[in-house]
Amino acid sequence: MNSRLISIIRKEFIQIGRDMRTLVMILVIPIMQLFLLGYSATSDVRNIPLAVLDQSRSPESRSLLDSYRAADYFVIAFTVDSEAEIETLIEGGEARAAVIIPPDYAERLADGNAQVAFILDGSDPTSASTALSAAQLISQSHATALLTERVARTGMNLKVQPPVQVHTTVWYNPDMVSAYFTIPGVIGMILYAIAAILTATSVVRERERGTIEQLIVTPIRPWELIVGKLMPYVILGFFNTIEVLAFGHWWFGVPIRGDLGLILLSSGIFLVTGLGIGLFSSTIANTQQEAMLTVWMTLLPSIFLSGFFFPLEAMPVFLQWLSYLMPLRYFLVIIRSLLLKGVGLATIQTEFLLMSLFAVGIMTAAALRFRKRLD
Repeated sequence: MNSRLISIIRKEFIQIGRDMRTLVMILVIPIMQLFLLGYSATSDVRNIPLAVLDQSRSPESRSLLDSYRAADYFVIAFTVDSEAEIETLIEGGEARAAVIIPPDYAERLADGNAQVAFILDGSDPTSASTALSAAQLISQSHATALLTERVARTGMNLKVQPPVQVHTTVWYNPDMVSAYFTIPGVIGMILYAIAAILTATSVVRERERGTIEQLIVTPIRPWELIVGKLMPYVILGFFNTIEVLAFGHWWFGVPIRGDLGLILLSSGIFLVTGLGIGLFSSTIANTQQEAMLTVWMTLLPSIFLSGFFFPLEAMPVFLQWLSYLMPLRYFLVIIRSLLLKGVGLATIQTEFLLMSLFAVGIMTAAALRFRKRLD
């Protein structure tokens, strides 16, 4: 590495060190994103406040309520005396669901035809859907337990089992923790956003201050200027990757089952994509605000069309085809497969190849356009 290139890299690190906003973006924001998305971007619905109207007040009704307490989906937050109170609590958002146990619940249970009413607040479809499934599961489990207890009490030698039994097994994420799905996506988003934004704004900042003209008249070659400007962000990008991986593993318990070298190699190739988009944006924009807007115009579609938040299979066919133009789509498949499944390169070779082609293509186009603008 020649002295001119080292001087450019050293100069870039000095500029980063003097800019507190850039330092905060590089060091603090990734951790903030990790914790915010790790805890908030989750489909796990727990502790739904439940209102209970127990008109039976019998041991049987208390046994049913104990089944709801045992599951962490619901918290019995209110015990009411009328349906009007339930309506008031749900309208005010204090309760998201309610159970109404009729006065003759114990008698009907003895006859084998007991019924209870379960009311849901459907204003939040995600929570309502989870609560509905949980309520049905709890009721079925409680009914099965009662039936088994009744057969055992009568001394009848009967097998109480459905005609078909389905034994389920969940691979890779047995507890179905959303953080295991979200945290790998955060790595991709951070690499993309920080690399593209910092690269674009750093180049445009040189142009705004007039220092890029000073660099042009020096003996520095165009490729040395490009590499010197990008190299600090490559180093910082790898630092962010290791930072998020470490916090995700130690704090959220996200497994790292794949080869660490392959994880870093994939992250490095995807980082080239972010750098290329940032460099290309810098050739379009004349101010830092324009550079930021240009990068965000590519960042937002990438986040929503990559499978980061929403499954691609649920999207219209047109958007599914459009998602193939988003490099983040390929990286998310790669990083989630490496971390959660521990696969090798052979399993992800298609996504790896497409992401590499995209990285080479966008970086080449950006470098040629940037060099032409320098000339």
